[in-house]
Amino acid sequence: MRAGLRLSVALYAVATGLAGCATTPSQGIVAASVAPAGESLSQEDRIVADLVSRMSLERKVAQLIQPQINSFTAEDMERYRFGSYLNGGNGGPYGDEFAPPSEWLRLADEMYDASTRPLPNGEPAIPVIWGTDAVHGHSNIVGATLFPHNIALGATRDADLVRRIGHATAMEIEVTGIDWNFSPTVAVARDDRWGRTYESYSEDPDLVAKLGAALVEGQQGTAGSDDYLGDTRVIATAKHFFGDGGTENGVDQGDVNGDIDTLLALHGRPYPAAIDAGVEAIMASFNSINGRKMHGNKDLLTDVLRGQMGFDGLVVGDWNGHGQIKGCTVTDCPQSLLAGLDIYMVPDDWKALMDSLIAQVKDGTIPMARIDEAVTRVLRVKYRAGLLGENARRPSERGVAGQYELLASPEHRALAREAVAKSQVLLKNNGVLPVKAGANVLVAGTAADDVGQASGGWTLEWQGGRKDQLPRERFPRASSIWDGVRENVAAGGGTATLSEDGSFETRPDVAIVVFGERPYAEFAGDQRDLVFRDKEGLELLKSFREQGIPTVAVFLSGRPMWMNRELNAADAFVASWLPGSEGAGVADVLTGKMPATGKLSFSWPATCEGKPLNGPEGALFAFGYGRSLSDTYALPQLSEECAALDVVEGADMFEAGRLGSGVSAFVGRLDGAGFEELMPQMRGDMNGSGVLARGYDRDAQEDSREITMRAGSYFGLEQSNDTGGAYRIAYEVVTRPTGPIGIRFGDGDPIDVTAQFELAHAKGWREMVLTADCVSELAPRIAFESGGDVTFRISSMRREEMAEGTSCAF
Repeated sequence: MRAGLRLSVALYAVATGLAGCATTPSQGIVAASVAPAGESLSQEDRIVADLVSRMSLERKVAQLIQPQINSFTAEDMERYRFGSYLNGGNGGPYGDEFAPPSEWLRLADEMYDASTRPLPNGEPAIPVIWGTDAVHGHSNIVGATLFPHNIALGATRDADLVRRIGHATAMEIEVTGIDWNFSPTVAVARDDRWGRTYESYSEDPDLVAKLGAALVEGQQGTAGSDDYLGDTRVIATAKHFFGDGGTENGVDQGDVNGDIDTLLALHGRPYPAAIDAGVEAIMASFNSINGRKMHGNKDLLTDVLRGQMGFDGLVVGDWNGHGQIKGCTVTDCPQSLLAGLDIYMVPDDWKALMDSLIAQVKDGTIPMARIDEAVTRVLRVKYRAGLLGENARRPSERGVAGQYELLASPEHRALAREAVAKSQVLLKNNGVLPVKAGANVLVAGTAADDVGQASGGWTLEWQGGRKDQLPRERFPRASSIWDGVRENVAAGGGTATLSEDGSFETRPDVAIVVFGERPYAEFAGDQRDLVFRDKEGLELLKSFREQGIPTVAVFLSGRPMWMNRELNAADAFVASWLPGSEGAGVADVLTGKMPATGKLSFSWPATCEGKPLNGPEGALFAFGYGRSLSDTYALPQLSEECAALDVVEGADMFEAGRLGSGVSAFVGRLDGAGFEELMPQMRGDMNGSGVLARGYDRDAQEDSREITMRAGSYFGLEQSNDTGGAYRIAYEVVTRPTGPIGIRFGDGDPIDVTAQFELAHAKGWREMVLTADCVSELAPRIAFESGGDVTFRISSMRREEMAEGTSCAF
């Protein structure tokens, strides 16, 4: 990142035009930076204090504002001088989330240039920094290396491996001109129903601490060394402080309750290790501790994190997390800054938040000393990263920037393949593994040749996606599990055939069935239990068993799950987690090219209800379990009783920002012009139809959709399996419709809801209930049809049984 960290004060003054300028720090900076009695300020403190002393209030506040790239322009950057910005999980340069790496670098230069243009009156121009969620490799970039998610790395127990992955990731990040990574996640996940379990290394805090610190060192370099934050290194972030893995019932962003010292001993334990490793940033957590949101918890953000743990870097918020504090909104929240937050992550509403903070300093709500303290922390990190002074360079001029051949280089792919192989946990083996040389192998399951599913969430898009959403061309330098099996079996003199549905002409010697969870991220992955309900893998395993064909189950998941049925049906069972872009590493273990060395970093459940399981009691396979390939003792028949399987519930068609299982979104033109188009993940700009759907934050990040329809367009959802029931829809009408609005079910006639939409306009969130009272046939396909222009939002759509005679409502 930089050529040399420590700067000569004299050279710095010449380079930045400070010579002859006043250098007396403001009162706040003295409070923030003053050395103990008898000691002088360090060079770092003197330089940072001087800069802060010459900044206007407006420029100081801007350093504390972090918008997302889709919500501002280079002109905004030049005018307001934000201290940092981010790309959200679905954000990309110039509105293209799949933009080539060169466009990411071009945007980095553009924003850097805008932030460093000279300001009047000698006010310093502070370079901006760009933050990204590269949580398993540089996972927003098409063609980058996708390493296994943290849950898989936890199964390796290998800190040196994680350190090497951190450095490779930092190198690929620098290629695209980005400065700062929001990683590692050092959550100690204690309830596997939580949708972020796969971001945790382990249920064991000591293992999390060891691997989290290793990733920090890999990204930043070793603290105190000449390599620290040098070229091929980036700023790291330990997150989320603290307790994110301990919420009640595993509910994302929920409540963590208990004795504070006990909670710190468990969920706080990874942070001192990360701080000792030199981590420069820590991200505040969404959750509450004993009813108090972390983004406003001064006792923990300031007294514990800084006072007890000795952290001196910056604290950044999470996506609009400050808006969840009681008494706050996204645009008005002095409480977070006063509690110890240094940077507000405010993706879209940055201007209003800036205005309110400036006003609150002027009216005394926020002391200037606190502003100066926060700005000092931001600039201190920038100084350490080499972004201030004569050695500062444009993103494209740093280190390996622009060397696109380093993205998924042969060395990085080999490292990822090694990590995948070391993370495989063998839970059962009746002797079918390793696959014998010369065997005729059938590979089945829709996930076998799907890099997107093997990579999970935070892959090119926030929620990730299967191959129908993220086709293979999005992964130009990757190997699927099928690719690896084909390669290794052929090398051993055998033959391999891919048959997703399990059909064959020549009877195979063994069938490898690849199946698992569909990709998800954050709250979209929360579950009420640990039942795996997708039956594709189970049905394939049972079919092969009935035909007398030995089977290997390869299970892709972001957590341990109740898999007793599949374990009974398979001859061998491998927990493959979310291996990423080098699925060949899975095949290396299946074929014996690499040993099976992975050990569970989470306890594996014996029952399906999903209550927290953190130890041997109630575990089918305890923490640390994992067989070698030579371990072939028989696994007893497992109970397949699960009360949760008997529960009949309604069907979510859209919930928590995700389409339900087997649900597709579609758009088209009422006049029939062009073809009906599918809308992956219910998001996109479908110019041909005149429909635009974008993510919208109602209660959490992109948990809703804002849909703009032009005259003559239609938009809808359809179930592949009709669950029956009425429709319950949470919606908000943003603009009054300029023409008639109808809702059509199946091929029936539309019902006219124009008056209802006009009445709902600007009335906030409402609930629409559509029953047999107003709909002649409640088909599995529902379409909104617009005869004029209209914008409305949907946060959920669900089908459920209702009492006979229930009226429609809007």
